[in-house]
Parts: sequence; structure tokens; C-alpha cells
Amino acid sequence: MIRIRILILSAIPVFVFSLPVFGFFDDIRLSSYAQKQQIHEIIAMLQPKLDKGDTLNPLQIYLLAASYTSTRDYRKALMTIDIMQKQIDRGERTYLGSDFTVYPQILRGGIYLGQGDFLKSIAEGDLAYRLLHENGREKQNFYTSQLIEIYDFLGVAHALAGHQTEAQKIAGALQKVSITVMNGPPKYSALARIYMALKEYDKALTAIRNPSARVTGFITAFYDQTFQEIPKLYILSKSLYETSNLPEARQGYDQLLRHPQIGQIGGIYWIVLCDRAKIALSEGQKSMAEDLLKKAVQVIEQQRSSINTEAGRIGFVGDKQDAYAQLIDLLLSDKRYPEAFAYVERSKARALVDLLSSQKNIPVRGENVQRLKMNLNQMAEAESELAAVSSAANRESQNKTRSVLLTLKKELGEKAPETAALVTVQAPSTTDIQKLIGSDETLLEYYSTGRNWYVFVLSPSSVAVYKLTTDDLAKDVHDFRKMITLNASESYKARAEALYRQLFAFVEPSIKTRKLIIVPHGALHYLPFCALAQGGNYLIDRYSIRTLPSASVLSFLKARTGQPRTGRSLILGNPKLDDPKYDLQFAQAEALAVGAILPNSKVLLRSEATKTNFMAESSQFSIIHLAVHGTFDPDKPLDSSLLLSGDKVSDGLLTSADLYCLSLHADLVVLSACETALGKVASGDDVIGFTRGFLYAGAGSLISSLWQVDDQATHDLMVDFYSNRKTMPKDESLRQAQIKVKQKYPHPFYWAAFLLTGNAL
Repeated sequence: MIRIRILILSAIPVFVFSLPVFGFFDDIRLSSYAQKQQIHEIIAMLQPKLDKGDTLNPLQIYLLAASYTSTRDYRKALMTIDIMQKQIDRGERTYLGSDFTVYPQILRGGIYLGQGDFLKSIAEGDLAYRLLHENGREKQNFYTSQLIEIYDFLGVAHALAGHQTEAQKIAGALQKVSITVMNGPPKYSALARIYMALKEYDKALTAIRNPSARVTGFITAFYDQTFQEIPKLYILSKSLYETSNLPEARQGYDQLLRHPQIGQIGGIYWIVLCDRAKIALSEGQKSMAEDLLKKAVQVIEQQRSSINTEAGRIGFVGDKQDAYAQLIDLLLSDKRYPEAFAYVERSKARALVDLLSSQKNIPVRGENVQRLKMNLNQMAEAESELAAVSSAANRESQNKTRSVLLTLKKELGEKAPETAALVTVQAPSTTDIQKLIGSDETLLEYYSTGRNWYVFVLSPSSVAVYKLTTDDLAKDVHDFRKMITLNASESYKARAEALYRQLFAFVEPSIKTRKLIIVPHGALHYLPFCALAQGGNYLIDRYSIRTLPSASVLSFLKARTGQPRTGRSLILGNPKLDDPKYDLQFAQAEALAVGAILPNSKVLLRSEATKTNFMAESSQFSIIHLAVHGTFDPDKPLDSSLLLSGDKVSDGLLTSADLYCLSLHADLVVLSACETALGKVASGDDVIGFTRGFLYAGAGSLISSLWQVDDQATHDLMVDFYSNRKTMPKDESLRQAQIKVKQKYPHPFYWAAFLLTGNAL
């Protein structure tokens, strides 16, 4: 028996496996394909046998699973790995002396890492490590190879999950692993990936340059130079770039960009384009940088879910918003304001796509729902096919698939624009947005590129941009909120005036209207703009204010203004939560008072204020008012909840995620609860919380709170708001209610928490 080392291609990481070549014809052919990295030939040879119901031996099923993993066809890879796991569970663990026990975990761990699910990857790695050290497996000939593979993805997963200490321990253990000429390249490549994930680029550079990391001599016959070049050259180039060796980094990046396969590895491709653009800018090549950044954005926007493959497996997950931010900075430096604004909106659309990429069962809205659902399924299949590494014979097929995908996206955008906004980057042009701004309104959109803060000032006929002067705006906002919530303190006043000067004073001369649309960014989502002050006068004293998660939302809201409403109101108050400390005395009185003001009201109190009743009946009402407790989970924003009464059907937690499964016809939703305007602000900004969820669910507008509000003051404010609605639009109704409460309770803690998002009419 002759044992040959075979490397099963996976763009990143490389799965190394020692397997025997015996006198069986099929296995000899497969070994030959594996040595030559002909993975599509492996699939073509084995998948038909599996489809016919033939039983594949452990070697064959492993080769098939590894080949699908290599092509990034993760659905088929996981299905094949499941078959492999069942064989192992039946006791079919070895084949011709090779033990396959840990390979389902190794393959799954690499897949989950590539998909960005670091915790699942860690779980598979921990299990693989335990299995490897059971039943004497640490004495087998191929123990070291398998240990390196486990350390590889496990160390990267820990680092990217923020478990720095664990990742360092794994890197230290990997350093101590004794190697042969065959184990050197995978060991040092694994070390480089872990150090890159830890952002210790000097150590990554040392590892990837270690002489033992090079594939030399006779073993080059078993390494695919096409895909081996990309990850190693990327690690080298990225490490050079991050350690300021720009000339060498430029040379490496240019070599990568010329590589014929780079376009199929989108998770690396956009990062290479972005970094190469930064080098071009540093060398004064502005036009080249712009072209590279626009190409990076195009690559990022090709998929509706995150680019979730190779970069994570190498050990570097880039912030896709950086490509937008760099491009926006560049365009603004040339005073190309409308184009820069369009990319700001595209960046927010991309952020929403990324944040909701895991959300399931989002309802489709539009004509011919069944056709649109089929459209979404076809899009998902097409994107999965395009994400896979194709064989030369399949290139023409992939080009056809790409054309089909473009047609499907166009149809979805035309027939179901709201659904398209959740799964694709669909942003209207700057001119289209300007047409949706009222003649009596001014839109202020704030945006941070990470280096600079800007505010775009839009009217129906003009676009202007101002650069903000601020050192640490996030800290200023945090401190201001903290001062306000200490409602006995007057310390907030100085910070209110400082924030006014930073954010508003220099743009106010250009504002000719008394109505403002404010689109925040980052920490500004948590700022009560109405409480900014100049000489003791608040913005609320001069302006009616409404907010939007992005300016593009105007197109959806405009379409809703003419929708027929039932004229009925649903009011839930003071749900029974089986704990006296959660009783809201004034919330119950508020619900009854609001019910008395609004005609055709249905008021559900205490044990009737259930999630079950809300989910069943909410679609029938034009106004929905919830006087309840709310909780905000910044780490899992889709789990943030409104606390309704439980029953036999439900625990009563109405989560933010639930809202994306609703279909409302409400002109107004009022969340008279604690912290309901909050959501998690990710790197791209769009806030995932109750606000965006209710707007997608169909609400025309939403009133919500920024902090835990006072029970009595909220009761007074809500009664005044609904009384004002008889003669005023929503923005002015809220403003006048806040001013009236301010007269009774001057401190902004009592009146500044509530904000209107969405339509003003």
C-alpha cells in the first residue's frame, strides 16, 4: 500500500488529508483527480452514484463533501457531510487504515467560519478536538495533520468572535506542533490566518514568510497553484499593507487583481479593491482610486446577503461600509454632492440587507404574491450558484445565471419595492428623493465616514453639504443622554448648547422652513434633537421634527399616504405581567383616556392585552397605541421586545423580529413604552429595532421613545397629542404636546424622549 498526501482544494482554508491509494480503479481515479485539484471531475464522478442510491465508501463521501466545500456550494456540502456523519455513527470510521471520524466536524467548522457563524464553527472545532483525542487517535499517523486543520479554523473563529485569549492560546499551541515537510505549509498558513484575525499583522507576516510555509520540491505536485496563490498572496499583501509596506503591498494586490479567479472570491476581491484604492489615493491617483472603490461597491452589492465566504476563513472580515465611506469622502472632496448622497443611501440600504440577512419568512408585499415569492427563491438559488467556484465548462452557464439574476432583481424592485429594500440594494437617486421632500420641509441627513462627519442639507431644489467639527460625537451624545436621564440635574444644559453648535448652528442660516426631516447616523440615532438648545431656546420651540432611518424610506411612505384606512383604533394598556413592579397605573389610565378621545376604539387592558390578540387583530386598525413596557437588547436587536400579556399560545413577548412578519394598515403606531426607538446601530448604520420593523410592517408613521419615560408625564403628553390630532398634522401635534408638557415639567427628561418617525400628515 502506498500512501500519498492529497490536498483537497478549498480556497480558504486548505483541508489536508492523508489517504491511501489502493488497487481499486475508482479510488485511483479519484486520487488522481484530487492530486491535480480537479474537484469538478470528482463531483461529476461521485454525485451521480449518490443520486442512484449507491453507497460511497468513507474516502469517496469525504472527497465529495470536501469538493463541494471547495467550490463553496455549502448546501450540497452540508448534505453530503450529513451522509458522512451517518456512516461514521454506524461505525464506518476507517477506510484502508485512515480514520475519518473528525472530518465532518472539520468540514462543518470551515463552512460555518466561511458563513460568518463563528460560534457554530467554535462548537464544531471543540468537538473535533475532543474526538481527535479519544480512543487513541492521537497515536495515529495522521494526527498532526488533523490537529493543524482543527487549530486553523478554531483559532480564526475565536479571534473573529472576539475571544482574543482563546485565539492566542490556540496560536501558541500551534506554534509548538512538530512538523514534517508536508505539514509545514498548512501549519504556518494557519498561524498567519489566526494572527491576521487577531490583527497582529507583524506576526502574520512572519508566519507567512517562514521558509517552512513554502510549498517546494516534490510536494508541489499535490498543491493547486491556482487557488493556493490567492489566499497566501492575500495574507502576505494584506499584512504588508497593514504594516505600512505599501510598495510591496501594491505589487501583491496588483498581482491578485490580475488573477483570473479573483472575481469568484468576492469576500477577498472587494477588500483588495478597497485597499488598493487607498494606496492609489496615498500616491495621488485619485481617478484610479475612484474606479477601484466603485468596483468594490459593485462587488459588495452583487449579493443580497453578506459576502460570507473566503475573507473570514483567511482570518480577515472587512467592514463593507468602509468601501462606501472611502468613496463618499472622495466624492465630497470633489464637491460632487448629489452623487455622494446617493452612495450614502446605498450604504444604508446595504447595511439593512446585511443586518436582516438572517431574518426568515419576511412577507412579500405587492401584486401576485406567489409569483414574487417564487422570484425570491429563484434569486436565492441563482446567488448560491454564482457564489460557487465554477469549472471552465460552466462559465457560460454562470453568465446566463447572472443575467437571470439581474432580471429577477429588476422585477422584484418594480413589483415589490419594500421587499426589494430588505433583500437587495435599492436606493432611489438624489433627484428622486428631492421630489419627495415637501416645499415646507428641509431634510438634514447626517453621515460619518469614520474619519469625518458631514450633514447633507436637501430641499426640493438644492443639495448642500457641511463638514462637522467634532472630536468624539458618540461620547458627547452618550453624556448628554446620561445627563438628561438624571432628571434632577441641570448639567445637561451646557451639553445641549455644545451639541447645537456642533450639529445645527452652522446649517441653520440655510434652513428656510419650519419643518425638519432628520436622518441620523450612528450615535445620532440616540440623540433627542428636539432638546438641542441655543440660549435656553430648544429646537422644539422653532421646528416641527420628524425622523427617518434613511431618506429612501420617503418613497415607501409617499405610497402609503393615500391608502384607505378603517378609522378604527386598537389600544393596549398595562398588560398583566405577573409582577406588581411592572404595573403601569398611568399607562392604564392613558389607554382609557386615549380610547375616549379616538372614535371606534378597541381597548385591551391587563390580561386581554396579549401578543396573541395583537397579532390576530392589528391589521384591522388605522391607529395602534401600545402603553406597555419595552426592553431593548443591543446585542440581539431583533430580540428587543414589547412586554404584552402571555397566554396559552404565547409568552407575550412581541419582538422586533415579529414585526417583519406582520402586515399592518396603520396610519400611526404609538409606542408609549420605554426605549422603543432604540435599536442596534451597526457599522453601516441602519437601526434594527422597533422603528424599522413597524415601518416595514406597513405603518405610515411611528411615535416611540429614546429612554425610560415618566409614567405621569407620558400620560399627559399622549392625551394632548391625540387631542391636537383633530386639527393638526402629526409632527405639529407632537411638537405642541411636548411644549405643553415642557411648561409643566421643564426638564427635557419628561418631554424630549418621544420622536416621530415616518409620515408627518
